[in-house]
Amino acid sequence: MTAKFDAIRLPTRRLAPALIDLLKSLKAGERIKITHTIRVGAKKWTTDSTGVFRGLNYLATGITTERVPDDDIIMPTVHFTKDNGELASVCLDEHTAVGRV
Repeated sequence: MTAKFDAIRLPTRRLAPALIDLLKSLKAGERIKITHTIRVGAKKWTTDSTGVFRGLNYLATGITTERVPDDDIIMPTVHFTKDNGELASVCLDEHTAVGRV
C-alpha cells in the first residue's frame, strides 16, 4: 500500500522535514503512534492513535465547485491497524506528529 513519493506535500502548508523523512523510512509492520489535533469551532484538542503501519498514500478530494481538474486537493494519508484490529487512516496536516513506538 505504500506508494513511493519524491516529495510528500500538503495542498497549502508544509510538513516538517523530520516528519517527511520519518514517513519515507517507515516500513509496513512497524508500530507507530500518531498525535493529531482536532478542531471544532473554537475548541481544539489532541488525540493519540497507536497501531501497526500499513502504508502511506494520498487521498484525492475535490473542491465543492466543478472547475478544472487541477483544482483537486490531495492529502497525504497514513494507514495503520489499531491494536483492536480496526483499520484506520489519518490525513496529515502541519500539526500531526508521527513516531515509532
